[in-house]
Amino acid sequence: MPAAVGNFASMTTAFYTHPDCMRHEMGDWHPESPARLQAIEDQLISSRIGTYLEYRQAPAADVADIARIHTPAAIALVRDNVPRALSGQSSYYPLDGDTSLNAFSWKAALAAAGAAVAATDAVIKGEIENAFCSIRPPGHHARPTESMGFCLFNNVAIAVRHALEVHGLQRVAIVDFDVHHGNGTEETFANEPRVLMASFFQHPLYPYSGTDRSVTNAINIPLPAYTGGEVVRQQIAEKWLPALHAYRPQMIFISAGFDAHREDDIGQMDLVEADYAWITRQIMDVARLHSGGRIVSCLEGGYNLSALGRSVVAHLKVLAGLDEF
Repeated sequence: MPAAVGNFASMTTAFYTHPDCMRHEMGDWHPESPARLQAIEDQLISSRIGTYLEYRQAPAADVADIARIHTPAAIALVRDNVPRALSGQSSYYPLDGDTSLNAFSWKAALAAAGAAVAATDAVIKGEIENAFCSIRPPGHHARPTESMGFCLFNNVAIAVRHALEVHGLQRVAIVDFDVHHGNGTEETFANEPRVLMASFFQHPLYPYSGTDRSVTNAINIPLPAYTGGEVVRQQIAEKWLPALHAYRPQMIFISAGFDAHREDDIGQMDLVEADYAWITRQIMDVARLHSGGRIVSCLEGGYNLSALGRSVVAHLKVLAGLDEF
């Protein structure tokens, strides 16, 4: 990777993914499709920033990594109900009304969680400065006891627990800017003093959570439909940033959902690429001051393919230090 472009030094940003993440699918009708990762790849090519990223293939997570978050029953439900691959046919096992398994779902889930864990290891060891995990299935709705909401296992939660238990970090922040509240992540770390969670999300909207004031370590910002970037930026500046600076996280994890984009029909918020770049810049500033720049970002939602690809590029440009030229 080039050390600099023009007069600006670029960051060492890794891009983790795995072909198995493209093989999990839940039917042609389903918005959480393999085409999402292809759209990101296409935009990386067209934007020409791919050459400034360090591409890494995700390893499969150890089941022990997943078991730090999910119960044996929740893991077995995914592992033991993957349909057999049938030539020329698609077979699915429904976990809920909008979350299913196909023949490749177990491998995809291991790759997604494995990307988050490997990126955590690499950032903490100083091999890279930050990382983006282009993975699916997503994770932030997955509860300790069950998969739900397109999510099989909670990738960010698994990585955070790895940072706490394996690497001994004592203060970790999770920032979630998906249009939906990350109920699984909040349930996992509710009132855990080693974790500070910051999120905004459209409310009311699935999963209709995030307003429980008994969770003392969450800065949740419920926002009405059609909220635009100006309001989101103001809310982040007033509520997230003071809390993050006061907490002084040793590492930051991002649940990077891009479905609050104005072109994404799964929600009704009104963000654009510049808003995602601005949010990422604020997170980067916190990380530089308190975390040695250490960030791991994992893909969550984003279902309009063009908007998703463009928004991920905007996010990556900031992570890689390429956004000022």
